[in-house]
Amino acid sequence: MPSDGLAAEFHARISTHILDTITGEPARDVYVRLERRDSDGWSTVGEGRTDDDGRLRYSVPMRDWQAGGYRLFFYVEPYLGKECFFPEITIAFHVHDPERHYHVPLLLSRYGYTTYRGS
Repeated sequence: MPSDGLAAEFHARISTHILDTITGEPARDVYVRLERRDSDGWSTVGEGRTDDDGRLRYSVPMRDWQAGGYRLFFYVEPYLGKECFFPEITIAFHVHDPERHYHVPLLLSRYGYTTYRGS
Protein backbone atom coordinates (compact mmCIF):
# COMPACT_ATOMS: atom_id res chain seq x y z
CA MET A 1 0.00 0.00 0.00
CA PRO A 2 1.35 3.45 -0.84
CA SER A 3 2.53 5.61 2.03
CA ASP A 4 -0.37 8.05 1.56
CA GLY A 5 -2.77 5.29 2.60
CA LEU A 6 -4.51 5.02 -0.78
CA ALA A 7 -4.73 1.58 -2.32
CA ALA A 8 -2.95 1.31 -5.66
CA GLU A 9 -5.14 0.10 -8.52
CA PHE A 10 -3.92 -3.28 -9.79
CA HIS A 11 -5.35 -5.48 -12.51
CA ALA A 12 -4.34 -9.09 -13.04
CA ARG A 13 -4.09 -9.23 -16.82
CA ILE A 14 -1.60 -12.03 -17.38
CA SER A 15 -1.11 -15.52 -16.04
CA THR A 16 0.97 -18.59 -16.72
CA HIS A 17 0.70 -22.27 -15.86
CA ILE A 18 3.64 -24.67 -16.08
CA LEU A 19 2.98 -28.38 -16.52
CA ASP A 20 5.70 -31.01 -16.46
CA THR A 21 4.86 -33.27 -19.41
CA ILE A 22 7.08 -36.11 -18.12
CA THR A 23 5.50 -36.42 -14.67
CA GLY A 24 2.08 -35.04 -15.59
CA GLU A 25 2.33 -32.76 -12.56
CA PRO A 26 2.40 -28.96 -12.15
CA ALA A 27 5.85 -27.41 -11.97
CA ARG A 28 5.94 -25.90 -8.48
CA ASP A 29 8.14 -23.09 -7.19
CA VAL A 30 9.55 -22.03 -10.59
CA TYR A 31 10.80 -18.43 -10.80
CA VAL A 32 9.08 -16.42 -13.56
CA ARG A 33 9.68 -12.79 -14.47
CA LEU A 34 7.38 -10.61 -16.61
CA GLU A 35 9.11 -7.89 -18.63
CA ARG A 36 7.84 -5.09 -20.88
CA ARG A 37 9.70 -3.56 -23.80
CA ASP A 38 9.92 0.21 -23.97
CA SER A 39 12.23 2.74 -25.62
CA ASP A 40 15.02 1.90 -23.14
CA GLY A 41 14.82 -1.88 -23.62
CA TRP A 42 13.27 -4.43 -21.26
CA SER A 43 12.06 -3.62 -17.76
CA THR A 44 10.62 -5.92 -15.10
CA VAL A 45 6.93 -5.32 -14.32
CA GLY A 46 6.37 -8.44 -12.22
CA GLU A 47 8.07 -11.52 -10.84
CA GLY A 48 7.25 -14.45 -8.63
CA ARG A 49 7.17 -18.22 -8.24
CA THR A 50 4.60 -20.71 -9.38
CA ASP A 51 2.23 -22.01 -6.72
CA ASP A 52 1.48 -25.66 -5.84
CA ASP A 53 -0.68 -25.91 -8.98
CA GLY A 54 2.14 -24.54 -11.18
CA ARG A 55 0.30 -21.23 -11.68
CA LEU A 56 1.32 -17.61 -11.39
CA ARG A 57 -0.96 -14.60 -11.85
CA TYR A 58 0.49 -11.13 -12.05
CA SER A 59 -1.06 -8.02 -10.54
CA VAL A 60 0.36 -5.28 -12.71
CA PRO A 61 -0.21 -1.56 -12.03
CA MET A 62 -2.24 -0.06 -14.87
CA ARG A 63 0.56 2.43 -15.62
CA ASP A 64 2.73 -0.61 -16.47
CA TRP A 65 0.08 -2.63 -18.35
CA GLN A 66 -0.45 -1.37 -21.87
CA ALA A 67 -0.34 -2.55 -25.46
CA GLY A 68 3.15 -3.51 -26.60
CA GLY A 69 5.87 -6.11 -26.35
CA TYR A 70 6.22 -8.38 -23.33
CA ARG A 71 8.12 -11.49 -22.42
CA LEU A 72 8.06 -14.13 -19.73
CA PHE A 73 11.40 -15.42 -18.46
CA PHE A 74 11.22 -18.88 -16.85
CA TYR A 75 14.23 -20.04 -14.82
CA VAL A 76 13.58 -23.79 -14.99
CA GLU A 77 17.01 -25.30 -14.23
CA PRO A 78 16.45 -25.56 -10.44
CA TYR A 79 13.19 -27.41 -11.14
CA LEU A 80 14.47 -29.70 -13.95
CA GLY A 81 18.00 -30.24 -12.65
CA LYS A 82 21.47 -29.60 -14.05
CA GLU A 83 21.01 -32.17 -16.84
CA CYS A 84 18.22 -30.19 -18.53
CA PHE A 85 18.88 -28.90 -22.05
CA PHE A 86 17.07 -25.55 -21.65
CA PRO A 87 17.98 -23.98 -18.25
CA GLU A 88 16.10 -20.77 -19.10
CA ILE A 89 13.13 -20.19 -21.38
CA THR A 90 12.01 -16.81 -22.68
CA ILE A 91 8.66 -16.38 -24.43
CA ALA A 92 8.11 -13.02 -26.11
CA PHE A 93 4.60 -11.92 -27.15
CA HIS A 94 2.51 -8.88 -28.04
CA VAL A 95 -0.35 -7.43 -26.03
CA HIS A 96 -2.72 -5.87 -28.53
CA ASP A 97 -5.70 -5.25 -26.25
CA PRO A 98 -4.76 -4.49 -22.62
CA GLU A 99 -8.38 -5.00 -21.54
CA ARG A 100 -8.17 -8.73 -22.36
CA HIS A 101 -6.67 -11.42 -20.15
CA TYR A 102 -3.50 -13.06 -21.50
CA HIS A 103 -2.65 -16.62 -20.45
CA VAL A 104 0.69 -18.06 -21.58
CA PRO A 105 1.05 -21.72 -20.50
CA LEU A 106 4.32 -23.62 -20.65
CA LEU A 107 4.43 -27.38 -21.23
CA LEU A 108 7.83 -28.47 -20.01
CA SER A 109 10.19 -31.45 -20.13
CA ARG A 110 13.91 -31.89 -19.61
CA TYR A 111 14.69 -31.66 -23.35
CA GLY A 112 11.90 -29.53 -24.76
CA TYR A 113 9.01 -27.17 -24.22
CA THR A 114 5.98 -25.76 -26.00
CA THR A 115 3.59 -22.90 -25.41
CA TYR A 116 0.44 -21.37 -26.85
CA ARG A 117 -1.98 -18.47 -26.35
CA GLY A 118 -4.37 -19.76 -23.71
CA SER A 119 -7.51 -18.23 -22.29
